[in-house]
Amino acid sequence: MEYILETHDLTKTYKKKDACRDINISMREGEIYGLIGRNGAGKTTIMRMISGLSAPTKGSYSLFGKEGAAMRKMMNKVGVLIEHPGLYPKFSAKDNLRIKCIAMGIDYKKNNYLDGLLKLVGLENVSDKKGAGEFSLGMRQRLGIALALIGDPSLIILDEPINGLDPQGIVEVRHTLERLRNEKGMTIMISSHILDELGKIADSYGIIHEGRLLDQFTAAELGRRCGQYVSIRTNDNSLAVSTLRKIGITQTDIDDNGLIRVNEQLDNTPAMARAIIGAKIELHEIFVKNVSLEDYYLNVTGGEHNG
Repeated sequence: MEYILETHDLTKTYKKKDACRDINISMREGEIYGLIGRNGAGKTTIMRMISGLSAPTKGSYSLFGKEGAAMRKMMNKVGVLIEHPGLYPKFSAKDNLRIKCIAMGIDYKKNNYLDGLLKLVGLENVSDKKGAGEFSLGMRQRLGIALALIGDPSLIILDEPINGLDPQGIVEVRHTLERLRNEKGMTIMISSHILDELGKIADSYGIIHEGRLLDQFTAAELGRRCGQYVSIRTNDNSLAVSTLRKIGITQTDIDDNGLIRVNEQLDNTPAMARAIIGAKIELHEIFVKNVSLEDYYLNVTGGEHNG
């Protein structure tokens, strides 16, 4: 199965206003999928529908290659952390997990099940005498992730799990998600407006803006669109590209603005300029450009990122 999740024109309308409209997401098995967008863009609405907490107004979606009744029978393979984790503050981390296991009918006494969950999210050394209400925000978020993992789901959906965390808490949650993907083969959908952190862990991305999916791309595609590259403007791109090949530069593209993008030998712009001018091509500009995920997001949405 290539895609663990596919949505088809997924739409949710509240009082004649679309919270999200015609969303078509494809998420591969075993990847971390970053859902990017401002607060109120529609990220939580999409996640609530996918996790079965809200019914679509229009459209459909499939999980694990199944739709309808067959898909609903498999919702126990989906773990969810939407907004803040629902914790019992006076109970320990292990007791919080134990309570949910009982509610779900899961035998938590086998194979040190609870200890395994705590270790997986980096809470194995937390005292059983310490209530969750005394935890740092990062610890509470990691416990929320552990709660979402009860029942051994194949897919977990996490809405803003790093929102409001201090730098240490963000690192802790990031390492937890990387461990789940790398060691457990877990598929993870995570929403966030902290783009720098998403850029460190996500394998694929979807940009949500005003209820619409504007773009969807892999980390490799993002690398080609972002990162560092040489931007060249000439009056004859075809001839310029063939001229660059003669000096050993082959990793070139023409972007949507008609500029040549060179993805190699970034420190060799003088040689590029000499070759182009030597071929009697008009060189209008040449410079090394740095583009971050946030820059790309702003370019796609056409506005300022307001967090």
